[in-house]
Amino acid sequence: MNQLKQQLHSLCLAYVEQRTTASTQAIQLAQASANEETKSSAGDKYETGRAMAQLEIEKNSAQLAEAQKLAQMLSHIHPEKKTETVQAGSLVITNQGNYFIAIAAGQFTVENKIYYAISPSSPIAQKLMGLKKDDAFLFNKKEFVIEKVS
Repeated sequence: MNQLKQQLHSLCLAYVEQRTTASTQAIQLAQASANEETKSSAGDKYETGRAMAQLEIEKNSAQLAEAQKLAQMLSHIHPEKKTETVQAGSLVITNQGNYFIAIAAGQFTVENKIYYAISPSSPIAQKLMGLKKDDAFLFNKKEFVIEKVS
């Protein structure tokens, strides 16, 4: 199961890297667009184009900061560490789904099984925290039973 955790951790790292790259490229593209705006006889067109480029840069800078925050969170996750109780970095197998508690990266398929990479602050993770194998809890009117914690 540790190899699976390593694989999920790597998928999360790739997700963060993809977001970082996309945000960085978008910032560069918007900056290039702003630099290419030339003063025209219309006057306002120049200012509008530069303002729109600046808004795009700010939006993508926020996305880049979020990706960097996710990378920081992942740096604190040690997939080789085994855990008895659910905590950040745990892989939790339940009767209702499989969860890797690290960052909110969505759904991954590994060896034809679906795993959800979720943030420790997500509602389902909050329910899982501190529980161990064979513990049960209700979430969204469904009963979850923990089959494995790693």
